Amino acid sequence: MVNVYTEIIICRPIEQVASYAANPDHAPDWYINIDSASWLTEKKIEKGSLIAFTAQFLGRELAYTYEIIEYIPENKLIMRTADGPFPMETTYNWIALDENNTKMTLRNKGNPSGFSSILAPFMSILMKRANNKDLRKIKKIIESK
Repeated sequence: MVNVYTEIIICRPIEQVASYAANPDHAPDWYINIDSASWLTEKKIEKGSLIAFTAQFLGRELAYTYEIIEYIPENKLIMRTADGPFPMETTYNWIALDENNTKMTLRNKGNPSGFSSILAPFMSILMKRANNKDLRKIKKIIESK
């Protein structure tokens, strides 16, 4: 089982942080490992929307599709892989600490099977390291706006 949780405080209002982070078009800008994001459905952040991603992980190119399974603006976004190397769920949460500071959390959890299950503990460590870098990068991008 992979269950990676990271968080960061971004010195911007919740509406600015959430609208930027929830938009898959921005993912290649702040996710270190994501090369591209392409909408497979109407370009709208809502339950059932599908987004295809290409990424690099452990020296391999990965292609997978996320389906948005829950979206509450300025609160939560949950996406789950509809296909790809192993089942994964990604959750963003945003909490307004005050009018100018937002706590953003990022959680990735999944249940790799077969050979991937052997690598799960190693993958968790690498994912946590990458997620921390990603959150630092999104903080820098949003705070510079």
